Amino acid sequence: MLKWLSTSFWDFIASKILRNKIGLLILVALFTLFMASQWKYIKFTNTEANLLPASEKANIEYNSFLEKFGEEGNLIVVGIQDSLIFSPKIYASWEKLMLQLKQNKEVEVIISLNDLKRLQKNDSLSTFELTALLDPAKTKDAAYLKERKKELLTQMPFYEGLLYNKSGIIRSAIYLDKKIVNTPERKNLVLHKIIPAIEAFEKETKVDLHVSGMPYIRSLNSEYIISEISLFIGAALGITSLIFFFFFRSFRTTLISMCIVIVGVMWSFGFLGLLRYEITVLTALVPTLMIVIGIPNCIFLTNKYHQECRIHGNQAKALVRVITKVGTPTLITNLTTSFGFATFIVTNNELLKEFGVVTSINIIALFFLCLFVIPVAYSYMSIPKERHLDHLERSYAVSFLNWIQKTIKSKRTIVYTVAILLLATGIFGIFKMRISGSLIEDMPKKAAFFDDIVFFEKEFDGVMPIEIMIDTKKKKGVMKLTTLKRMDELQETIDSIPELSKPISIVNLVKYSKQAYYNNNPEYYELPTSQEQAFILSFAKNSVKNSKDNIMKSYVDETGQYTRITTFIKDEGINNLDIIESKLQSKIDELFPKERYEVSITGKAVVFQKGTKYLLDNLLQSLLLSVFITALLIAFMFRSIKMIVVALVPNLLPLLMTAGIMGYFNIPLKPSTILVFGIAFGLSVDDTIRFLAEYRQALTRNNWKIKKSVFATINESGLSMFYTSVVLFSGFSVFMLSSFGGTIALGGLVSITLLFGMLSNLVLLPSLVLTLNKTLANQQEFVEPTINILSDEEVGEVDKIEFNEFDEEDIEEENSNEK
Repeated sequence: MLKWLSTSFWDFIASKILRNKIGLLILVALFTLFMASQWKYIKFTNTEANLLPASEKANIEYNSFLEKFGEEGNLIVVGIQDSLIFSPKIYASWEKLMLQLKQNKEVEVIISLNDLKRLQKNDSLSTFELTALLDPAKTKDAAYLKERKKELLTQMPFYEGLLYNKSGIIRSAIYLDKKIVNTPERKNLVLHKIIPAIEAFEKETKVDLHVSGMPYIRSLNSEYIISEISLFIGAALGITSLIFFFFFRSFRTTLISMCIVIVGVMWSFGFLGLLRYEITVLTALVPTLMIVIGIPNCIFLTNKYHQECRIHGNQAKALVRVITKVGTPTLITNLTTSFGFATFIVTNNELLKEFGVVTSINIIALFFLCLFVIPVAYSYMSIPKERHLDHLERSYAVSFLNWIQKTIKSKRTIVYTVAILLLATGIFGIFKMRISGSLIEDMPKKAAFFDDIVFFEKEFDGVMPIEIMIDTKKKKGVMKLTTLKRMDELQETIDSIPELSKPISIVNLVKYSKQAYYNNNPEYYELPTSQEQAFILSFAKNSVKNSKDNIMKSYVDETGQYTRITTFIKDEGINNLDIIESKLQSKIDELFPKERYEVSITGKAVVFQKGTKYLLDNLLQSLLLSVFITALLIAFMFRSIKMIVVALVPNLLPLLMTAGIMGYFNIPLKPSTILVFGIAFGLSVDDTIRFLAEYRQALTRNNWKIKKSVFATINESGLSMFYTSVVLFSGFSVFMLSSFGGTIALGGLVSITLLFGMLSNLVLLPSLVLTLNKTLANQQEFVEPTINILSDEEVGEVDKIEFNEFDEEDIEEENSNEK
């Protein structure tokens, strides 16, 4: 049946394509319109990518935390130097800004200087009352503001780390409604309300504010991703069209290829909408990938068409041979690439699953688009002129192919020596690689909001939250003094870890309660003694219960059974999170007996770090799966185990070289860079399969003469492999225009890997075939592969297809000449 696939099948396909040209073009147009109709379902993701599957323990603990305390990433902070804000004019503008932001229904509460509260003891009600730190009627008095500044910085340690730090930075904490954090309303609030208000403040006062927080970062990050989609598509179209024209020197040929990949881009957006996938940092790359991957198909089909026109000058015969001779190798290479991307589906990660599904589907769809449209388009054009065929014998191309042939003919020892040295160099570099879970490493470093991230990293010790959730297993167990003391001791441990910020919990409020009970003397900012607990804790409980604007209410659940300790980790500490977590867990085990407490360490920082490691493990597995599938495909095609070695060695060497480069240049292993290996392997192995398919065909033409067949294969496919590698190299280079470190690394590393892959497939692969020719030429093993590639004799039969009336005369003339 598979032999029928390689002869009668492509015979049938060629006849159908060239006899039904108008119908095919209409079908493509209708399908394109259908895909365009699906664009209305395209949405940008409003949620953060969770890299862990739902069944993972870290994910279960994090979801349990969210059930108890709601979304944690709802805080936006705005910072200003204290010497500026405590001046009457700027304070007035600041107060105006905060009041304006508070009017938005999406804002839950704002803790800011203008409405900062101090605790005051009310003996008659046995509670603490919140009184304003600043009297609005006196804020025009500079001396008054100076006095209140001193009180804040010296007598209110409760707010240290939350609203001010010791270096003199004042900030406001803007807590958003948790229900809108993962919805489009969050982005609308940030972009169209908060940012314009802050810009108006800066314009009015000539003072720069620093703004950060996860809702703010995520909103601006998504805007950069959206803007880069058009940048990548435009750059990829521009550079690939220029290279295509440089190779073929034909405006019409270039225009046809560009139209095909543009339609492919339209289909890629359509599939995103059809599958109801959101645009994420990965799926945003798919349209550009379709351009980069689609152009090689156009090059191989066009190059084969030009080669056939140069040989016999018969357009009808050339068009038929484009389909029948290139159909199977091109289908196999596209399937290989598609399988390479499809391996991401097995990673058990939704982000990668969607990327793998939509990319693999688009690659196959793009293959059929090229196969249907290119022969039909060329059939309506006149046969290429001599100047359009000159690229086949252009001096640089001839020199390049001659160099390859001389190298593999007489310098194979040097080839193997260089390959072994590169292998050793790559392996040595691998041991220098490091794994990174950094949040800000991949963010656009030229963006203004990146500077603000760095600012708050420095001033307030981190932006990624770590949450410690404590279950006391008893209702109202949180406010027991024994529990509070255990929490306080744990917070002291957190304070001692340089990578972590000052912790915040209900303990802070209880300490502030004791200070307030003793007339706000900062020396009493500590937990009450056992003798003081009865009256001070009762005051504190009433304070929490009666205060609607007290942010501490979100640190104890309604039952009083669960509480949380929040700290933030510096980005530089993310990579040491395992050590930090181990230190905290050791202290937790010491302080909180398991029979009385259940304590979990969670939060975005923990989930992100564990998700990164989980993803790296899964991506390595998907790469191994891709190699295994390729090996099976080679064995299936050629029924030769030895061919698997010949095929895989030239493709694994570039991957090892790239891994070594990452080690030498301190490029960390992370989700964005681990993608390099799967993508590059899937694209590089295409050249290997195409070379071996052409080599198999050359063997049958040349009566199993190994050397002659190898050199004939280089002459037949070498130029196309060179052209496509240049296009792929340049196409992936456009990702280096990105503002995101991960995308830059992806583009640069894939380009380097493909460059190594081209040289490996053009030099090392044929060298291995020549060296192992005695075993690989064993006709008992190799003469009848599972998938047969059309020989020239078989194609001669296919050439007689009558696919259109205006070509019949050409075919009759051809048959007459053959007779």
